[in-house]
Amino acid sequence: MGILDGKAVMITGAASGIGEATAKEAAAEGAKLMLCDVDAEKGGAVAAAIGAAATYRDCDVTDEAAVEAAVGATIAELGGIDGAFNCAGILGVVGNIGELPLDGWKRLIEVDLNGVFLCTKHQVNAMVEQGSGAILNMASAAGLIGWPGASGYVAAKHGVVGLTKAAALEYAPQGIRVNSICPSYTMTPMVEKDLFTDTLGGDEELIAAARANHPIGRFAQPSEIAAAAVWLLSDKASFVTGTAMPVDGGYTAP
Repeated sequence: MGILDGKAVMITGAASGIGEATAKEAAAEGAKLMLCDVDAEKGGAVAAAIGAAATYRDCDVTDEAAVEAAVGATIAELGGIDGAFNCAGILGVVGNIGELPLDGWKRLIEVDLNGVFLCTKHQVNAMVEQGSGAILNMASAAGLIGWPGASGYVAAKHGVVGLTKAAALEYAPQGIRVNSICPSYTMTPMVEKDLFTDTLGGDEELIAAARANHPIGRFAQPSEIAAAAVWLLSDKASFVTGTAMPVDGGYTAP
């Protein structure tokens, strides 16, 4: 038996990166999965690789009707919603505050913060009806400290941490746990392409400097974040709620 044996779990952003790794880890621990993303080809491939335990559904987390429908489909197809990992997100525009275009700022907040709010809203309402559940929201080390040049991302992730704490206090009496997870640099397509290649231009000195900020001496693998995420969703973490758990190789420790 795995630590999620028989539990119905919804994961957004499941087509790649940490979402994909968590889907595979959760399946290995016995979960039934509703995998959601906006990339149907990749999301469907992840579900197919997992097998009968996973179902894929298109879901844009900025569309409330789509989110509500995905939660409903999870309940209808899996028999409930015991856990949810709201992992969908983007890096968005990068630059100092004085350089940021308003439309880029709005898009980042819409996906990374409003999307988490919409998912949490509809998941927690469903969980109240069944009297239990665990929600995990994707924050970041950037939700605990400041990152120059990424004010939109930092603002969104700080917002996720605050939203999570408030929701945890609101719904603890109903048997629902709400936590956030705060990774630092993780070797996902978003980090490798959007950050290292597109933003840093593949500059090895800048990438090495980012690596050096991790006392553990390296960047994370998605599977390492997934292991922590699955634990937080499981009954092994039954006394954990309202936390923003760093999984960051010591990045935020100094």
